[in-house]
Amino acid sequence: MQFSHRNPRALLALATAFILTLAPLATAAQQTVTVVVNGQTVYFDQPPVERAGRVFVPLRGVFERLGASVVYANGQINATGNGRNISLRIGSNIAYVNGNQTTIDVAPFLIGARTLVPLRFVAQALGANVDYNDSSRTVAINGNGNGYAPPPSSGVQLVERRPSTGGTVSARSPAISATFSQPVDPNSLHITLDGRDVTSTAYASQNRFSFTPTYEVPSGTHTVHVTGNAASGGGFDQSWSFTSTGSAANYINRVTPPAGASVGGSFTLTGHTRPGSTVHVEAASQTVLGHVIAIGTGAVDQTVTADGYGNFSTPINLNTVPGGTIRAVIQSVAPDGAAASVTLNYPS
Repeated sequence: MQFSHRNPRALLALATAFILTLAPLATAAQQTVTVVVNGQTVYFDQPPVERAGRVFVPLRGVFERLGASVVYANGQINATGNGRNISLRIGSNIAYVNGNQTTIDVAPFLIGARTLVPLRFVAQALGANVDYNDSSRTVAINGNGNGYAPPPSSGVQLVERRPSTGGTVSARSPAISATFSQPVDPNSLHITLDGRDVTSTAYASQNRFSFTPTYEVPSGTHTVHVTGNAASGGGFDQSWSFTSTGSAANYINRVTPPAGASVGGSFTLTGHTRPGSTVHVEAASQTVLGHVIAIGTGAVDQTVTADGYGNFSTPINLNTVPGGTIRAVIQSVAPDGAAASVTLNYPS
């Protein structure tokens, strides 16, 4: 279709369509909302969204910091914490607080795979105070008000932090780890990097945790946040920050025995990585009883240094039983902080 000065209605339609196309871009360019919980800024991989004057955030981003556990299944959201129970449903304006029905202005909704919930409603329902500064577009949540009580402290500290607190590494995907000052319950751990939940990709034991981001982090300051419970009881909430400047990626290859190879309780694990890298190896054996219960039968935790050609080798000695498996996690950290990790499973 052609347009000319002889067709003013067509030109007007074209101009109107162009303006409507730019409108969403202008909205997206607006300053995003900042969420601060108990004085700490929360970073989300899915930014907060405003709808009908309400701020919505990813399901777990804030509420677990307020002492609530969240269960989501088939569109149903249940949050429990601070002696309160909250129930919401995707697309529904009906919510329940301690079994009492209430109405919310805007229903929870999905953006991609993320579930977004109304921040003010759920925070206040959990007993927190919520304030919004319109000029700075900041939502401040104080979890110490209206009956909120943090879990008793266990005194667990994070030691041997890597990267170190305030340190700088040159790595696109830096290796991150820390040792606990006392044994913890590994099943209770919740680990985030810049507000992004990385718990499922981390290796955790009673004594330490480690993970390498499966994505490249941007240059700048990054914060690791770890919560959980001590093995003896009581909770802990620890965090630290470091700076990444970015560098060449690390790698791990030529690993022998290869994944899936049948091994006994004693074998030598070898591989190749960037020269001079620190290589940390954690291996554990287990057997399954009745196809249900996994029983640990031994563990190895050791560190070696790759030689000038990038070769590394470490002996593995475990108590194994026929029909069991051995899981080995190898993490390599180059001198400039670039990291890589692989997980291998062997039948024993």
